[in-house]
Amino acid sequence: MSGAVYIRTFGCQMNAYDSGRMLDLLAESRGYAPVEDPAAADLIILNTCHVREKAEEKLFSELGRLKKLTAGRRVIFAVGGCVGQTEGRLIFKRAPYVDLVFGPQNYHRLPDFLTRLEQGESRLWDVDIPTEAKFDELPAVRSAGPIGSVTVQEGCDKFCTYCVVPFTRGREWSRSVERVVEEVEGLVRQGAVEIQLLGQNVNAYQSLDREGVVHDLALLIRRVALIDGVRRLRFITSHPADMNADLVEVFADVPQLAPYLHLPIQSGSDRILQAMGRGHTAAEYLAWVERLRAACPDLALASDFIVGFPGETEADFQDTLNLAERVGYDHAYSFKYSARPGTQAAQLPDPVPEPEIAARLARLQKVLERHQLAGNRRQVGRVEEVLVEGPSRPGSGELAGRDGTWRKVNFPGPESWIGTLVPVRIVEGMPNSLRGVPVVAP
Repeated sequence: MSGAVYIRTFGCQMNAYDSGRMLDLLAESRGYAPVEDPAAADLIILNTCHVREKAEEKLFSELGRLKKLTAGRRVIFAVGGCVGQTEGRLIFKRAPYVDLVFGPQNYHRLPDFLTRLEQGESRLWDVDIPTEAKFDELPAVRSAGPIGSVTVQEGCDKFCTYCVVPFTRGREWSRSVERVVEEVEGLVRQGAVEIQLLGQNVNAYQSLDREGVVHDLALLIRRVALIDGVRRLRFITSHPADMNADLVEVFADVPQLAPYLHLPIQSGSDRILQAMGRGHTAAEYLAWVERLRAACPDLALASDFIVGFPGETEADFQDTLNLAERVGYDHAYSFKYSARPGTQAAQLPDPVPEPEIAARLARLQKVLERHQLAGNRRQVGRVEEVLVEGPSRPGSGELAGRDGTWRKVNFPGPESWIGTLVPVRIVEGMPNSLRGVPVVAP
């Protein structure tokens, strides 16, 4: 079986990484070629995310749209990722034309699933979590753009009361140092300039190398930075309870490490943080922020916030506003609380009324947007190295890329610069991006 495959990816960078690895696997094992138009696909995979609200509704809406688009011909429909893991066979009841459901830890079995479908089986369902076997059975990365992502850690042991990740991705585990290094070297050979080290709780990374040396994330960063061709490094996403002094020090010591850290707080209220099972206080979080900014004054901080957690009072929410004002985030992502089936928080009393959640979210976003705009305007006059990812808009004559702080920068330049680091002087800071001019000639 071969043909064309279309993958729609929902959610986080980890899902984007997984989708890329599925494409590598299907190309090597079955000769599938990726297509951007689902109407031309023989195999359609929806790689889902269960973290955000209404995940199931979005899945079934997209399945219905794609089914109509491909009506009249045989197309294999597969649902992977976290919704596949949690919903399992219920997907077949609501969308009986789906052929395959699998979880995020067993997409390495795709060739076997397709063989079984060829042999007449139907409605295959596999959501086991044989985590470490997955990477052993995947082929080498086949292609990469200027930014190469490498999963170094998966799963989470924190069991925050609102979160499904421990149930969809399993418990924490880390890939070996040697496998991470090999994958990074492969990405660099294919032109990657920036390497992103990924994990659900990436700063929980811990593994032995062949010499028996224990590597935490800080030491792994130092090891990866030694690889020739790695011009920029970053890691996503961190948990405040697993921060340590070594991880602060690498921001001062490793020049390739981008001045950017995604460190979710979720709430500024200690009472809500305890109810969420976060394992730290607001003061402990702020202490890490101070240490990080002392080590790296240009550090851009990003965070996540959940508004309207059960029992959240106006005073609790005010603590969140105060923390957001005090930190002054460069990037932030805020969401209404949404109960996820099977989590402890879904059973909590005292839900916040929906109109109040919406009003609080709007108030928080105003604060976050004000600080983001102020941070963007402070960049004016600075010269930043921008990794060019592609044209800003087709035919515009402008390029778009990211600087080390993860800010998007648009500037004029030739397409020959795509995939390279270009020094750019920032001339304007806007709400969601920067505008600049190159300081080198084409």
